[in-house]
Amino acid sequence: MADVSKYDYDLLVIGAGSGGVRAARMAAATGASVAIAEDRYLGGTCVNVGCVPKKLYSYAAHFHDSFDDAAGFGWQLPGPANFEWATLRDNKISEIKRLNGIYQRMLESAGVTLFNARARLVDAHTVTLSGEHGDTSVTAQKILLATGGWPWVPTFPGSEYALDSNQIFDLDTFPKRFLVLGGGYIAVEFSSIFNGLGSETHLVYRGELFLKGFDQEVREFTRTEMERKGVNLHFNTNIERIEATDNAYKVHLTSGDMLEVDVVLAATGRKANIGDLGLDHLGLALDESGKVPVNERFETDVPSVLALGDLTAGPELTPVALAEAMQVVDYHFSDSVPKPLDYATIPTAVFCHPNIGTVGLSEEDAREKFTNIRVYSTDFRAMKHTLSGSQERTLMKLVVDDATDVVVGAHMVGDDAGELIQGIAIAVRAGLTKQDFDRTVGIHPTGAEEFVTMRTLTRT
Repeated sequence: MADVSKYDYDLLVIGAGSGGVRAARMAAATGASVAIAEDRYLGGTCVNVGCVPKKLYSYAAHFHDSFDDAAGFGWQLPGPANFEWATLRDNKISEIKRLNGIYQRMLESAGVTLFNARARLVDAHTVTLSGEHGDTSVTAQKILLATGGWPWVPTFPGSEYALDSNQIFDLDTFPKRFLVLGGGYIAVEFSSIFNGLGSETHLVYRGELFLKGFDQEVREFTRTEMERKGVNLHFNTNIERIEATDNAYKVHLTSGDMLEVDVVLAATGRKANIGDLGLDHLGLALDESGKVPVNERFETDVPSVLALGDLTAGPELTPVALAEAMQVVDYHFSDSVPKPLDYATIPTAVFCHPNIGTVGLSEEDAREKFTNIRVYSTDFRAMKHTLSGSQERTLMKLVVDDATDVVVGAHMVGDDAGELIQGIAIAVRAGLTKQDFDRTVGIHPTGAEEFVTMRTLTRT
């Protein structure tokens, strides 16, 4: 390792989200002197305004269906269930404060110096830290940018009345009428959540169908199930303008319709969080997709400045940032050369209702990549709903490269899809074949067994 005595630290991390904290802790474990700067909250988007509160709210929304389903199993509730928004919101706040404390203790126990300050790049080895006690300069041999993404809201008349996904968790009062603009996973998730909690919910999306990039059959199946649960879907339209009245918002759509709602959420994407970061001081520019370009060692065009996570190209997922953090430490603070990450087999879930779980290639992408494929799919009403009375259905699907028999994609829409796909992802990542799936004995009676009992070819 190079002589770093002239620097204050071996590594300075800017941003204490999942990736930044993991990189700081693991680098410190190698003996490196490490500092991390954060001007907002420990844990980043995931802990504070992303995965964690979203999943807690998704759990809350599922109880609506659970109460309805219980009657078919003999349970009689004393009266209509009453949802209290303030209880959910405030319990969520308490849980996040607990997690913030855990992150701080993890950094302290690892020997990482924490600066509660805004960091700005000055040169290839120097940052300015602006905090309660004024500005100070700190130097490091390596600087890691891990500032993540930030919600982006399009500009249109009245767009100032729209909230972003950072703001939606802490509403003072629960909206009886809720509208979300967007077609990505955040928009789809929040439309399901507020619908499940009891809002009259509308989703407005300019495209023909939401969840672009996901398997087409999954997208169509999810649309049907969300409509069945009562979400009002408005495709091929956009918001023209929002008018504020005394106690509501009038949302005028390009279709000519007008919807009166209590809250508008703009879930229209996220951009690299680089405001006032000082990239221009080093001549660093974003690529065509608005990301910070890096090489396989996560180095920017200035080799001493690294970047990972949502700042860079690739899936905007917490586990990806964690995996990249480990790669950064291996490349720069150990003697080993890590194997490159396999971004093609990263599983993901969408916590809409019902959930989506997916890993590997969609049917459409598989057709482009391979000469011939086989598709196995099943669409059924889960055993639970034979008594619950619910008409909700489940979709499971395997995509197979015909030449090798390797399962190259697995997809599910249904209860606990993310939980199930995590295990299936191991098989897809390992390159197991359809025959391997067929030879695996199922667990009966479960929905999961369908993944190893699909024998009938759906299409080629």
